[in-house]
Amino acid sequence: MDDRDPTLGGFLRRHRDLLRPDRRPDARRRVPGARRDEIAAAAGISTGHYARLEQDRAARPSWQTAAALARALHLDEEATAQLYRLARPATRRSRPARRERISPEVRRLMDGWSGVAAIVIDTAQDVLARNALASVLHGHLTRDDNVLRMVFLDPAAADHFADWNRAAADAVADLRRAVREAPDDPRLIALVGELSINSAAFARLWAAPEAAVVARRHLRLLHPEVGELRLTAEVFPIARAAGQRLLTYQAEPGSPSADALVLLGALASRSAGTADAGRRS
Repeated sequence: MDDRDPTLGGFLRRHRDLLRPDRRPDARRRVPGARRDEIAAAAGISTGHYARLEQDRAARPSWQTAAALARALHLDEEATAQLYRLARPATRRSRPARRERISPEVRRLMDGWSGVAAIVIDTAQDVLARNALASVLHGHLTRDDNVLRMVFLDPAAADHFADWNRAAADAVADLRRAVREAPDDPRLIALVGELSINSAAFARLWAAPEAAVVARRHLRLLHPEVGELRLTAEVFPIARAAGQRLLTYQAEPGSPSADALVLLGALASRSAGTADAGRRS
């Protein structure tokens, strides 16, 4: 491939010309590549807009448009990540987002659960609060401030999630739903950009067809202290806090995973006791 033109327009032209016959929108054509109108139609944008993108005369595309172009051009992970780097989709200027708080009632509910790990997340999947058991359940991860960063950017995630592919697909489906409901949210736009640039796996999933969001998931986690945990994760919207959701992780009563959660609960209590002693000294 000729990479002498480092612009978005040059990238789009090269990959349009490289489309194999079986991947062209109109496979009957005998000339190489695809026409601009074919790519535009496949991406759901106008031919004029696509032509301006190829000519580097258009404003930076949105993340949704960049993802649609990646699908229309059948880009692989590496090429999709390069597309995002070249496109640098625009974000709207806004004041820094104020960190949300959870209600005292939800905090008391979470803290009262000794055998259930619980976290509260917002629309961007930032972790707003966690109970003691959740702190030790995910405590060995370094990106536990946000579920998506935890899955895609934390080096320990591949070992923590026994079925990482499933966890990744679920996290992306949830983010896609949030972006569909609030396409101009600057935090969501910035998060998609951050993950697209830093994770080829995220870029591939973001460009893939949309998957359904599920409220109940079965997880297998591998914890360095207690080994394998088979848990059921459920998502509950918090009625009086728009966008906030309560995530719970439970084990089948009497199962080895339930025993492992009890052990983790003991570790959490020990850690809390050590912290309290340190503050008193």
